[in-house]
Amino acid sequence: MKHSQPSITQFNSTVTSEMLSLSFLALSLFSISNALSLPKTLATTNTTSTTNVTSSGTLGPTSQLNIVNANISPDGFSRSSVLVNGVFPAPLISVQKNDQLTLQVVNQLTDTTMDVETSIHWHGIFQQGGTNWADGVAYVTQCPIQQQNSFQYQFNVGSQTGTYWYHSHYRDQYCDGLRGPLVIYDPQDPLQSMYDVDDASTVITLSDWYHTSSVQLGEIIGAGVTANSSLINGLGRYVGGPASPLAVINVQQGLRYRFRVIGLSCDPQFNFTIDGHRMTIIEADGNEVNPVQVDFLPILAGQRYSVVVTANQTVGNYWIRASPNGNSTDNGMNSAILRYNGAPVQDPTTTAGPYQLAFSELNLHPLTNPAAPGVAGPGKADVNYILAPGQNSSFWFTFNGQAFVDPPVPVLLQILSGTTQASQLLPNGSVYQLPANKTIELSFPDSAAAPGGPHPIHLHGHSFSVVRSAGSTTYNYANPVRRDVVSIGNSATDNVTIRFTTDNPGPWFLHCHIDWHLHHGFAVVMAEATDQVATEQVPTAWSQLCNN
Repeated sequence: MKHSQPSITQFNSTVTSEMLSLSFLALSLFSISNALSLPKTLATTNTTSTTNVTSSGTLGPTSQLNIVNANISPDGFSRSSVLVNGVFPAPLISVQKNDQLTLQVVNQLTDTTMDVETSIHWHGIFQQGGTNWADGVAYVTQCPIQQQNSFQYQFNVGSQTGTYWYHSHYRDQYCDGLRGPLVIYDPQDPLQSMYDVDDASTVITLSDWYHTSSVQLGEIIGAGVTANSSLINGLGRYVGGPASPLAVINVQQGLRYRFRVIGLSCDPQFNFTIDGHRMTIIEADGNEVNPVQVDFLPILAGQRYSVVVTANQTVGNYWIRASPNGNSTDNGMNSAILRYNGAPVQDPTTTAGPYQLAFSELNLHPLTNPAAPGVAGPGKADVNYILAPGQNSSFWFTFNGQAFVDPPVPVLLQILSGTTQASQLLPNGSVYQLPANKTIELSFPDSAAAPGGPHPIHLHGHSFSVVRSAGSTTYNYANPVRRDVVSIGNSATDNVTIRFTTDNPGPWFLHCHIDWHLHHGFAVVMAEATDQVATEQVPTAWSQLCNN
């Protein structure tokens, strides 16, 4: 988000002088002789790590990610892109429950028509145990990694399992290609009896693709940004383009497959279907759910689902469809191919539907510990915040009338340097204080006030219970779905409400995952247990990022 943007006065002219003086003070943190106490550092090195790579190109828990520019043509149109190890999507990072991850990110970017700084966020990973510094959000939890520099992210995934992803969290850079899947496998998966196959071949990524760089697209204000194509596992076709190759998912008749479907989108939501095959949902955003059978699956930006699909049809080719915002899947657009072993190598001729088993978020219930935290009832949490979506006169998105602008110093560095009150943290008006070990309730009323919905809202550092879903007026505190990205709808009558417990100190970003909306202010920071954060240690290399 560090690019030409309206001045702060366009958002809140009354705080301009205060912010400028605070910015000057914050910038003094970069001086060795500053009067503020420097953050405590861990004596860790930042050397190149040994990379564990399988024959399929999958990365392991100790790996090197080289961030490079290269020309690719995933839909038949060639453009310069931002890639991990030269491929799109970025390589699958495959790890197991309780693994320690050591991921060396090396910035080798050279194409100055796009952003040449970077940072990487590990979407859905809680970063518990004092690794908020590894969350990867530029200007919230770190300074970006400069050209020809590297940084080593180290964190333990703990007891988390399921389907995740990773992407650049610097400006709109992931829309240029820096995005890929991350899966935490569970050797004791409680639902493993439901499927026969769950490996790299059953990971399905859905992404929008643009023929114009994100730097140019990010300057569009007040109008929507439309993708040129949709890619499934990195391949697709665009209107007026060639009949480019499509991704093929191979199956053996009679086997049951756990497909991990990941929304790598910068903008559209996808309606995911497989002609002739029903899907049984068993996971949402890294949380196991009681199995629910559906014919279609809406997947918003950042969301993930595991679905079990039985290859029980006649040997042949079947369309996999990922319609973005209701667009056509004719002629292989927005599509891939499910191919049974023994079927001819050709495009399918199958037809869509019928869609009889509808999807509803209200039907998803956690497999274990289903209740939402705290006392049941709207507004009965320990801390209750209303975050009203909106858009200001400059067409920037807002929560409670305030658009988020990048602070001159990362929020985490401000806290480590002694500023622990949200009212004193930059950006002014966009940081909310959360006390430790309390139940938090956030509600998002009248989502129609922010155009371009439904907006997928993502909270870093936590999964949350969705006690009121979009399109519903009822509250469920007994067994609501848990996830980390939720649609807040697009209706004036919506009031999506979530609950979580503050058991993970750190400044955590909460934002719309439509990246063009985040780019234009649709975010806040949840500053959780800042007094604990202020005493935490960070690697020396992390502190040096802000000195480059």
